[in-house]
Amino acid sequence: MLQTISLRDFVIVDQLELDFSSGFTVLTGETGAGKSILLDALGLVLGERADSSQIREGSTRAEISALFQIETELVKSFGIWLEEQGFPLEDDGQSLLLKRTIESSGRSRAFINGSVATLAQLREAGDQLVDIHGQHAHQLLLKGGAQRELLDRHAGLLPLASEVAQAFKTLADSRRRLLNAENAGQDIERERERLQWQLDELSELSPQEGEWASIQGEHSLLANGAKIISGCQEAIEILSDSDSAIESSLTKVCSNISELAEHDPNLGEISQALASAQIQLDEAIHGLNRYLQKIDLDPVRLAQVEERMQALHGAARKYRTDADSLPALLEDTVERLDALTASQNIEALREQVKQEEATYQKVAKQLSQKRSKVATELGNLITDAMQDLSMAGGKLEIALSPLNEGGSHGLEQVEFLVAGHAGSTPRSLAKVASGGELARISLAISVITSKASFTPTLIFDEVDAGIGGAVAETVGKLLHQLGQSHQILCVTHLPQVAAQGNHHLKVSKSQSNEKTISQVQVLGRTERVEEIARMLGGATITDTTRRHARELLEQH
Repeated sequence: MLQTISLRDFVIVDQLELDFSSGFTVLTGETGAGKSILLDALGLVLGERADSSQIREGSTRAEISALFQIETELVKSFGIWLEEQGFPLEDDGQSLLLKRTIESSGRSRAFINGSVATLAQLREAGDQLVDIHGQHAHQLLLKGGAQRELLDRHAGLLPLASEVAQAFKTLADSRRRLLNAENAGQDIERERERLQWQLDELSELSPQEGEWASIQGEHSLLANGAKIISGCQEAIEILSDSDSAIESSLTKVCSNISELAEHDPNLGEISQALASAQIQLDEAIHGLNRYLQKIDLDPVRLAQVEERMQALHGAARKYRTDADSLPALLEDTVERLDALTASQNIEALREQVKQEEATYQKVAKQLSQKRSKVATELGNLITDAMQDLSMAGGKLEIALSPLNEGGSHGLEQVEFLVAGHAGSTPRSLAKVASGGELARISLAISVITSKASFTPTLIFDEVDAGIGGAVAETVGKLLHQLGQSHQILCVTHLPQVAAQGNHHLKVSKSQSNEKTISQVQVLGRTERVEEIARMLGGATITDTTRRHARELLEQH
């Protein structure tokens, strides 16, 4: 459950800390007041991509943090996930703090319980904590892929669907290898002989990863050894061994300035800087002496290195690559030869395809059976919900149309079919439903599927757009019922929905120092009457609208 969200310098919010409760919470306010800003901030802290334009004007950094209380049924599994990811557990083991910062440079950082996290980790944590139903969710229903995923998600079939997709990919790869082998003919043998010859030559050369750069460095040292030794000896002579050595001159200067600093403290920093320079000069002289003691110029080794360089360079020219890439070429040659050799065994490939077809059919049929059962149940539940949303007699069916050979998503195509009124034949959602009907069907689906969800916090962002009257009353009841088992946050413009919330937050904006600031107020009974009256009557609030607002509140 979401306990607290804190914002600093985000969009038009300078600073805000907001506590949330269980049950059904509504967020209302005039258009443009910033209701969706809270949801945008929550989306960022749950792993969505950030943009520097989200930083409040005049600021250089935005911060968003969200504190969650982990529900009892998630404590064990979530604790295991946190340990696997390397994040510390809070003292009570049931709290989770997610944080996101955005810099004006566009860079953002993420944290889980105070430790640096990736966006993928934020998203993985957020998927277990919050489910957001956006105001445009109904548009996704027009896509077959979204319909299939919704069915699988509701039924808990996503892991099995993923297993089917992997089995199909494995099968498709094997079928492709078999087809290539059957079409290749005698060209395979000639290519195999060429690769074997190339492998033998590269194996004898045995190029190592990073060897070319290493041997170039060693050659440079050996080939320029005399020059290096002479240069180092000359440096030591100038620094310490000559009559006018820098070391003795610097020692004298250090001594003189140190004595003068006793008379004028302003020379103290200069004296310290000279002393530091003297220490570093001494270290450099010792380092040069140690280097000269260790350097080993072996002419035999130089000849060996030059011979090795010539061998690598010659092979690189022969195979039209660079010397650094020879180890990768050797590895690639081994893999290609193995694949080619295996591809010649057509009977083995056919047997492999046969086995993988059986594996795919097995898991795909399991998925089909479970989809079939859940599709009927879910269709009936959504149909029942439609009756209360001004679609009396309407019906939704989830059709599973068989595919001849199956595919990565299974043995059938999933499609939602709807009949808008009694007696009509269910047809594709995209062809039948109007915008208003689509919004109501989407809301029914969201509520029905959320009842089976283990995600503790559900957010509905203006999903009630395009409806009103008695339908709005029903929507409010559905969300209120859902709030008995989940924490519900709903951004709404409908007074019939707002009146049924257990808690009411009002978002408003004001001007401060010629800047727009968004604020959130927790409404009590009196304030709720005024806000719902505003939603009913607009800018001018009358006694009639107030009375109507009280009636709405008293009904719930």
